[in-house]
Amino acid sequence: MSLKEVTMSDDTERAENWSISDLAGRFDLPTHVLRHWEDIGLLTPRRDASGYRRYGHDDLVRVAVIQRNKLAGMTLEQIHVLLDAGAKDRHEVLEAHLRDLEERRVALERSREMTEHALRCRAHDITACPRFAAAVEDLVEGRRQPGLTAHA
Repeated sequence: MSLKEVTMSDDTERAENWSISDLAGRFDLPTHVLRHWEDIGLLTPRRDASGYRRYGHDDLVRVAVIQRNKLAGMTLEQIHVLLDAGAKDRHEVLEAHLRDLEERRVALERSREMTEHALRCRAHDITACPRFAAAVEDLVEGRRQPGLTAHA
């Protein structure tokens, strides 16, 4: 199913004339977030005769897509490219995002390793642990990447 095929449920059928407050409430967002997304071109609500923003079903879907991509760790700039750029640019953004995710995965693994080590360390104080002190010294001296190998 593509985004164009996302259908309206009974709950979203009234979505053809939502105010900014209604839309913000639907997604538990402050209204200033929607205004910011409009300012940077992520949203383009229509305006009624009085100049008030009005959102339809397509806007509802777009906000949901933005939120899903934010949950995936993407920046608003990356999301803008995914939604509005050509396939080549989308591909480049996705490749860069995968590289970033891998870097974060490695950093999280190092953090987990250090935390597990701190829990198992016989020194009972990570700052007094000889292995931790050696890892810090290695970083200070530029001898290796951040990380901490566990010891028995």
